[in-house]
Amino acid sequence: MEEDKKKKYEKKDAHDDVILVRVLGRDIRGDMKLSTALTKIKGISWAFSNAVCKILDLDKEKRVQDFSKDELGKIEEFVKNPEVPGFLKNRRKDFDDGEDKHVSGVDLKLRTEFDVKRLRKIRSYRGGRHAVNLPSRGQRTKANFRRNRGKSVAAAKKKVKE
Repeated sequence: MEEDKKKKYEKKDAHDDVILVRVLGRDIRGDMKLSTALTKIKGISWAFSNAVCKILDLDKEKRVQDFSKDELGKIEEFVKNPEVPGFLKNRRKDFDDGEDKHVSGVDLKLRTEFDVKRLRKIRSYRGGRHAVNLPSRGQRTKANFRRNRGKSVAAAKKKVKE
């Protein structure tokens, strides 16, 4: 009886029978379900992940390591060139050409860096806030965002003369 309980609660090693699968330049644990695994890729939300599973007619409860290379290739091709509604794409009305696009992985990181550089170059308010590492969307900064400004110092009391 006690041995059964020990086996039941025995901690499983993180590296037991886990295969790493490379999808869109990102290593993903093979024991994850497809819908969760796709969200580990930068630029893919849970909504986009569900759309990929529905449109390609894939089981989102299936583990990633159980998919064939052809199916993984299909997923990669679809994510690079998605045919989904505009509200699921992450770059609507792109600054360069005005089209709705979906960018993921390293490309997304580069695009955001270029956007911030452009905002700094034209000396916009948002660019200036990015430059000094403060919030750019109107949040109050008296109590929050302390890590960006350093530790607060209390005001010293005045000494009363007698």
